[in-house]
Amino acid sequence: MKIRTAVRHLREGTKNVARNGWMSFASISSISISLFILGVFLLLTLNVNYLAEQIEQQVEIRVYLEVNTPDSQITQLQNEIGAIPQVDKVRFVSKEEGLKYLREKLGESGKQLLEGFDGDNNPLNDSFTVEVSEPREVASVAAKISDLNATKPAKPIYRVSYGQGTVETMFKVTTIVRNVGLVLVAGLALTAMFLISNTIKITIVARRREISIMKLVGATNSFIRWPFFIEGALLGIIGSIIPTGVLLYGYWQMMRSLQLDLNLLLIKLLPFDDISMKVAGLLIGIGVLIGIWGSTLSVRKFLRV
Repeated sequence: MKIRTAVRHLREGTKNVARNGWMSFASISSISISLFILGVFLLLTLNVNYLAEQIEQQVEIRVYLEVNTPDSQITQLQNEIGAIPQVDKVRFVSKEEGLKYLREKLGESGKQLLEGFDGDNNPLNDSFTVEVSEPREVASVAAKISDLNATKPAKPIYRVSYGQGTVETMFKVTTIVRNVGLVLVAGLALTAMFLISNTIKITIVARRREISIMKLVGATNSFIRWPFFIEGALLGIIGSIIPTGVLLYGYWQMMRSLQLDLNLLLIKLLPFDDISMKVAGLLIGIGVLIGIWGSTLSVRKFLRV
């Protein structure tokens, strides 16, 4: 295509958006409303998945040792646990450190409740905190750690705990939430594509006489199609930028105003910088794609004269 022809198509496509004011407004409004609803559910789904990942990453295994386990056996056991392929990190927690943490957690009431339990009177066990690379494998890793007791005559492991039952239920819930979120977003995306493309089709149908005349005077299909192709892309860009801007500004303001309250509830939302590019790219991409797709399908019908 010649540069002069391309400039002509771009100019005509831009003029058509302004020339067909009300129809363009209807198309842009349809795109904006549909993508706004889609964007709201997209933000919710991304944050729910992020929250589920945070919960999963907090799953860890506590390995409690028998009282008076020798230091040499503790070191050997730590190395054996660390050698398990799925284990990411092993940290030794002495009973003194465990008592200190318990006092901090209980606050003022803990000072009186735990008074006199220092030194030899400490009732806690030494332990290991084990983090796994894949949280969903925590049960199998816990079983492998328990099996280490069978290889030692002194049986240094007193108990292995990872919240059995609760952890499995949590994984099932997070999986359901993620799948429901993906289905909702996919369904809304298809619905938005259907509504927007039909609105753009109505815009093109209203100009079928113009297309027929251009065809009759000898214009080629590509010469007729390109201005509508550009017009559809412009409608998609304008209609997607509006909801994208509103959603991201609202998300930014929400993070500023609710950050302290959410931190107190131990809830962390996706950082604005991480989510803004994903949402903007997806919504604008869908808007442009649907605008071009709707225009192309509609014009093709009237090119058969």
